[in-house]
Amino acid sequence: MLPSPFFKLKILLQHKKLKFKKMENNKKIVIVDDDIDIINVVESVLTAKGFTVLSANDKKEGLALIKKEKPDLAILDVMMTTQFEGFELANELTNDDILKDMPIIIQTSIDVLTTTKASVQAMAREFRQKPEYSDLRVILVKDLVTGNAGVDYLNEQNENVWFPVSAFVRKPVDANILIPEIARLLNK
Repeated sequence: MLPSPFFKLKILLQHKKLKFKKMENNKKIVIVDDDIDIINVVESVLTAKGFTVLSANDKKEGLALIKKEKPDLAILDVMMTTQFEGFELANELTNDDILKDMPIIIQTSIDVLTTTKASVQAMAREFRQKPEYSDLRVILVKDLVTGNAGVDYLNEQNENVWFPVSAFVRKPVDANILIPEIARLLNK
């Protein structure tokens, strides 16, 4: 689905209003998304803020690019050629000895459940036990206090898969949320 011209204009206008200082150390970010328009808009926002941006259109290409370039941060779409391709890529990255500490931002239109009382993994499991959430294929959870976040999803074999991520950003991506989130993750 192509973003509307209004969507692109909104993102670019938001980008122009942001007053964040340009990054001095030119951090490298990889975007993996099958929508070239999303890549172009996010890339224009990030390059204007001093980031080096590389992109890939699917899990296989994204994994190869990330392993080769070892970026400072990755932004992953969820649904690409398969329903959970972005989750599969994030899971592979978090289990890779070299890349496991790289911050990962998941771009999604899936609602994120929030908590303040337990580990995000325990909270995801608790949500999955509730009747109103038991049929969900995907549960995204973020702790509002610590900022910890994670994904709990049922894969194609109906197995429960959990992995941590650094953050979620809602699609359509809002530059006023994305840029501060990236700055927070890269300045830890």
